[in-house]
Amino acid sequence: MSWFESLILGLVQGLTEFLPVSSSAHLRLTAAFSGWEDPGAAFTAITQIGTEAAVLIYFRKDIGRIISVWTRSLFNKELRGDHDAQMGWLVIVGSIPIGVLGLLFKDSIEGPFRDLRITATMLIVVGVIIGIADRLAARDEDGGRHRAPKQRKDLKDLGVKDGLIFGFCQAMALIPGVSRSGATISGGLFMGYRREAAARYSFLLAIPAVLASGVFETKDALEGGHVAWGPTLFATVIAFASGYAVISWFMKWISSKSFMPFVWYRIALGIVIIALVAAGVLSPHAAESAG
Repeated sequence: MSWFESLILGLVQGLTEFLPVSSSAHLRLTAAFSGWEDPGAAFTAITQIGTEAAVLIYFRKDIGRIISVWTRSLFNKELRGDHDAQMGWLVIVGSIPIGVLGLLFKDSIEGPFRDLRITATMLIVVGVIIGIADRLAARDEDGGRHRAPKQRKDLKDLGVKDGLIFGFCQAMALIPGVSRSGATISGGLFMGYRREAAARYSFLLAIPAVLASGVFETKDALEGGHVAWGPTLFATVIAFASGYAVISWFMKWISSKSFMPFVWYRIALGIVIIALVAAGVLSPHAAESAG
């Protein structure tokens, strides 16, 4: 991997990680359209550490408070009913599905799931799902001619059942084209949560999974020696800087805007990929690395 490739891929990772468009799909597609080798699951996992560092800094007050109260609640029974203590447990519970499924389907995630036909299909299917969830939320928030706006749930209403559902939605993002934020936020909207609440829990929920995946892939890379460390670390720094800018913008966007621009983008991109593969212009395994 060249330094120029790492610059572009780091930007792509940072710009798409928090948007409901699938960062893993865009990394895969950027390499395919550019004629580069597929950066691979290891590169994706390691550069995601950069974007998660952006989450840690952006939500540092929330994270610090949750960790502090949760830790003290282990020894102080009076704190166990505190919302922050419960959020600590709910992030742990919600992380279980992706941890289990990630280990069970590791070979498929790094192999067959990277087929561009699967990526394109997921872009379209999940795009439609996000669109339906967005319209449902908009209907509740705006009300209608004959009914008042419906009050949607906040994170204080989150329980173990909903936390696990959020977790299974997040696990679907193991397939390129799904989108971690898209799957979890739309899942939250279907369950009746406010946009900001669903997004906030989505980003907090991603921290353990992404950091664990990054550490796991880093360990494998150190043992196997199949990662270009200089360009990969450079891409990780670029992903952090661009990711922080995007998350700041996105949290303001979702408070008043629709997800429909992302929905139409996903559907259009998916159709273009399917057309190019069907026409033989693009191989479904284009740019796949040999490793």
